[in-house]
Amino acid sequence: MKIRKVTEENRAKVYALLRRAFPGSEYEAGLVRKFHEQDTPVHEWVCIHTNKAIAYIAFSNAYHGTDICGLHLAPMAVTPEFQKQGVGSELLRFALRQEPIKNQVLFVLGEPRYYKKFGFEPCALPICPFDQNNAHFLSMRNETATRFIVGYEPAFK
Repeated sequence: MKIRKVTEENRAKVYALLRRAFPGSEYEAGLVRKFHEQDTPVHEWVCIHTNKAIAYIAFSNAYHGTDICGLHLAPMAVTPEFQKQGVGSELLRFALRQEPIKNQVLFVLGEPRYYKKFGFEPCALPICPFDQNNAHFLSMRNETATRFIVGYEPAFK
């Protein structure tokens, strides 16, 4: 298994991986396609195993108004046949060590029990527009004391 930056050459594999990882949903593959088509600033990696994309992770800008206040981890995916084998955890640990990620405030909307293992903590502020009561909204290195609704890249809409 090799972890690589996403390139134009492996984008089609990423879209196929996202469709397999989220059956019945075009949202995630469409989101990443919009990232690419709209030249959204994104940090993204893919795990390749026997020339197939088996896992993917992306980080895009988080906003307080028009100011960047951190990065959103989304989406993250592992193909069904490789889930529950540590592939996603390995990819996330790898990404958290990378230069553009390792010192940033990070946000993720996801399963708290999973993301707490990597240092994410529940966060009351800022407010996530996609999660009533911030029940599944977590952060890392977040010292926000101001009440605001965190912004996402336009591709998320």
